[in-house]
Amino acid sequence: MFFESALAGKNAFWRYFVIFVVVFAATNTIGALPLIIVIVMKGIANPEILDNNPENLMDLSVYGIDSNTGLVLMILPFIVGLISLFLLMKPLHGRTFKSLFNGGGKIRWNKFLISAFVWMLLMGVYLFISIQHDSENFTLNNTSKSLIWLIIIAALLIPFQTSFEELLFRGYLMQGAGAWFRNKWMPLLITALFFGLMHSFNPEIKEYGFWTMMPQYVLYGLVFGLITILDNGIEIAMGAHAANNVFLSVFVTQKSSALQTAAIYEQQQVYPWDDFLSLLIVSMVFVAIMVVLNKWRFRGMFRLNFDS
Repeated sequence: MFFESALAGKNAFWRYFVIFVVVFAATNTIGALPLIIVIVMKGIANPEILDNNPENLMDLSVYGIDSNTGLVLMILPFIVGLISLFLLMKPLHGRTFKSLFNGGGKIRWNKFLISAFVWMLLMGVYLFISIQHDSENFTLNNTSKSLIWLIIIAALLIPFQTSFEELLFRGYLMQGAGAWFRNKWMPLLITALFFGLMHSFNPEIKEYGFWTMMPQYVLYGLVFGLITILDNGIEIAMGAHAANNVFLSVFVTQKSSALQTAAIYEQQQVYPWDDFLSLLIVSMVFVAIMVVLNKWRFRGMFRLNFDS
């Protein structure tokens, strides 16, 4: 079982602390190195670009880096983080990396794909309604051949970014919190809060304010945490998270977005609280669909059942 698998390993707090520190250090040093090298090379060719101070730190175009290359460079740190987590699990916790997915059973890729398809479909409906309702707020941004490369890069690499976040929060941290507190309420709340705080440095926070954007990030954490608990594994959360970020990368962007891509549409004006309400509705519909498809039962979902 998903939560119980953590009890088979070593769960002293210092082990979790070490992994978080090492993973964070690896993503921000080794993972960031390719981006630093590219910026330095661009600076050598044109020293003036190093004086640029972009409003959105994720906008690498000010350094002469095209958006598709920038997307690859921004995802590489997450891949390094994923590798670091993989390498540290067995030595520090005495259990397998695979146990983070669903307790150690076979990874259920069918759930990942179905979840991604459903979330992508719901996001498509949401975008269609948004454009129909406020067409002047969306401008056609990219129909060039670069869009093909964007689709390929997003589909192949973004799942590594989102899978790292799901494995770290809904897998690693949620299982650890379950082992400490022996219930499922605290893991859900703790991981949602930490997931939100992890996004504190996103450019949207700078643009719209901490207390305006944080509810959106925490809501994502609550939804992904809830479906992880209901399904006894993170595959559905992984699929939805990957679909969400791929969709935003390919279909719609805006100047303050953390995903600075040459998407098909650009949204001119963002209304954070409207987006929060829309996300809440999409999430509720998504969870309802998953409940039907997976025949989930809510009874006892917030109690660790060691007999099952």
